[in-house]
Amino acid sequence: MSDTAIRRVLAALPDWGNTTSQLNAEIAKRMGVTLSDLDCLHTLNKHGPATAADLAKRVGLTSGSVSRMIDRLDAAGCIERVRDPGDRRRVLIEPTAKGLERVRAYYAKLAAHTRDDLADFTDAELTAVLRFIQRVHDNSAAELARLRATPADRDRGPRHDAEHRTGDRGDDIGR
Repeated sequence: MSDTAIRRVLAALPDWGNTTSQLNAEIAKRMGVTLSDLDCLHTLNKHGPATAADLAKRVGLTSGSVSRMIDRLDAAGCIERVRDPGDRRRVLIEPTAKGLERVRAYYAKLAAHTRDDLADFTDAELTAVLRFIQRVHDNSAAELARLRATPADRDRGPRHDAEHRTGDRGDDIGR
């Protein structure tokens, strides 16, 4: 792949990420929950029931914030608190069918369009797309973990170590 093609892909990523973020925020607003609440529902849908502590880690919230999030989702009918069948002292948070159906309904048109778009690709192309998505996900998760483990320097902005500098090639996807 040429450097020009790589630059074009990198230039497209922030717009895609911003549009997805705005879509998620709008869906959360229409559901009467916050963006973190919607992230929680996605997490529960993917990973199944979890403790409040597990949810806090996965969604990136404090224990107090996750308690308020659980209360909001419960009030909205999106989750329920259930006893852990393996340890009756523990409480698990699980999504309700109603909550998941509400989320699915909002994403149904996008999912249908995406399926139609993907039908235009060969299996080999889809394998490459999936490999790219997995790598971007893994790199994003690693960067998130790195940032969470490093104290923020709010006065000066991010540090630009030699390994994080992009020079003037235009390939810094966060801008």
